[in-house]
Amino acid sequence: MTTSNLSARLVKLHEALKTRILILDGAMGTMIQKRRLAEADFRGARFKDWPRDLKGNNDLLNLTRPDVIGEIHDAYFAAGADIAETNTFNSTSISQADYGMEEFAAELNREGARIARKAADAWTEKTPHQPRFVAGAIGPTNRTASISPDVADPAKRNVTFDQLRAAYRAAARALIEGGADLLLVETIFDTLNAKAALYAIDEVFAETGTVLPIMISGTITDRSGRTLSGQMPEAFWNSVRHAKPLTVGLNCALGAAEMRPHLAELARVADTFVCAYPNAGLPNEFGEYDETPEQTAGLVAGWARDGLVNILGGCCGTTPEHIRAIAEAVRGAPARRVPEIPRRLRLSGLEPFELRE
Repeated sequence: MTTSNLSARLVKLHEALKTRILILDGAMGTMIQKRRLAEADFRGARFKDWPRDLKGNNDLLNLTRPDVIGEIHDAYFAAGADIAETNTFNSTSISQADYGMEEFAAELNREGARIARKAADAWTEKTPHQPRFVAGAIGPTNRTASISPDVADPAKRNVTFDQLRAAYRAAARALIEGGADLLLVETIFDTLNAKAALYAIDEVFAETGTVLPIMISGTITDRSGRTLSGQMPEAFWNSVRHAKPLTVGLNCALGAAEMRPHLAELARVADTFVCAYPNAGLPNEFGEYDETPEQTAGLVAGWARDGLVNILGGCCGTTPEHIRAIAEAVRGAPARRVPEIPRRLRLSGLEPFELRE
């Protein structure tokens, strides 16, 4: 990846954001599950003798079945996606510890970005009027820095800020090396985890001299309107706005109907672009998603009409059919206008605080 090529792509990205609603892709995990891959697919020849079960380590497919991941990216681009997320949601040393594969975390990120880059460049060549971009996905890990894993010991933690920082730092560096255009810190249930990621990203930018736009996406865990660590959306924004992200928004946990009021709160206060990618409704008793592409598209089309979003996509349960329906539903809709927010002292606890005259 040359600096000039990256700069040209980012100019096109900013130009596109000012004129229309961009489309993010849908769920990678859902599409992998549809392939019904076996343990041998996850192991490949390289890991055929690995001492632990590897089925379910979806990010490992970047190394053992890159053809499958590339085909999924192609399917979403064919459906109209402008931005592909890399298959790297769990590609941190912390998350990979479940499989004893911490040492491969950087490689998973690097290869995940390269697979997505290859697909994006091929589609940009096919449709130069619609350039395609790669968002390096950085998940929350399976640890939380703010909440004790032991109800009897509120002070206990199973991860430290510096451990998170080191894991995120390695991931961010590898995503940049692999060709990502943006870094997406997503599915944030604990803002302290996210702040460790943002700190690590800033360190990598300083070290490498490469600065990419950052996307920040929180998750509201239930209808209470709070993240798992207890913050309301506006307080969450106050906590992370110092990073000057390209986008802030919400994903996962909720369907579009349930997400709307929380998204509207963010859209009201955020003086940057807003991105949202809800689940295909709420899961049924079997953990599956029943919301049809038409239903999802109908709901998010209302967000577009009301000026709430700049980027739309799908999370758990969504497929290329959902993304195609969303793209068609918002085609021609105006992009959300970023509001001018008066400069004031704004603090963040579980609720926001704003000092007015």
